[in-house]
Amino acid sequence: MLSLVLRVQMLAELVLWGALGWWIWGGSSWCGVLLFALLAMLVARAVGVAITFGLGWYYRSSALPLGMPAYLAMVLREYGATLLGFGLIQPFERLWLGRERLRPDAQPVLLVHGYQCNRGIWWWLRRQLRRAGHEVATLNLEPPWGDIDGFAEQLHARVEAVCAATQAAQVTLVAHSMGGLVSRAYLARHGAGRVAGLVTIGSPHRGTAVARLGVGECARQMERGSAWLAWLGTQRVGVPFVSIRTPRDNIVMPQNSQRHPEALDEPLHGVGHVSALFHPRTLALLRQHLKPPAA
Repeated sequence: MLSLVLRVQMLAELVLWGALGWWIWGGSSWCGVLLFALLAMLVARAVGVAITFGLGWYYRSSALPLGMPAYLAMVLREYGATLLGFGLIQPFERLWLGRERLRPDAQPVLLVHGYQCNRGIWWWLRRQLRRAGHEVATLNLEPPWGDIDGFAEQLHARVEAVCAATQAAQVTLVAHSMGGLVSRAYLARHGAGRVAGLVTIGSPHRGTAVARLGVGECARQMERGSAWLAWLGTQRVGVPFVSIRTPRDNIVMPQNSQRHPEALDEPLHGVGHVSALFHPRTLALLRQHLKPPAA
């Protein structure tokens, strides 16, 4: 569903900017109109990323100093990852990821995406983990604006399906952003019997200030101080738990909201929220904390 939403959104943007370009160029140059529309879309996305980093600075938590060149490089990586993830991969996730054919494996990895994403956001990490020998599964949580408890039930069904397909007793959950809350809600509702461990990447365990700008029940649940987060905070995770935290995160803010008392804290400095899923240091941390794949 999200792939269709993203395609429609891009088409609507092209039409909007194209109409403005038509008015500017007077309809004399189709190439000029198209070029203007494409450049306007790129600029609009750049402005959006810049705004998120501005908000991240406003709500900032303590972090190691980061020089201007490193900060600009971080922002540019986040911009590139946003274009790749939301402009190319996720709108056409079936083409990029194809159908999953799971083989027998002692402990498969199940990737759980975050807010307003689909399984396509895992394209790079899934590819790298498979190269390392892991059997990797994904899922789409739908509808994108649903509630996290409903997502947890979808995750439950997918865990059972993955265990059946791989003949495994347990899976390891690797979750990005809201996916970490979905995973914790699943554990609270269904227990840890099927889960060998949990690794979260940039997850708002204590909420995020920008959730107030989001759409859907899941956004309301991620607001800081929400009753749903208060309930989740009373539930133990109960499995080996690692939180890969991005101290300069531009979506989860204050950034220390990614900390959890049960989790091993692994800070990932100089990396943004989306670009963490395309960064070699994230892969290195996952390979460090995941059980080695079977020979």
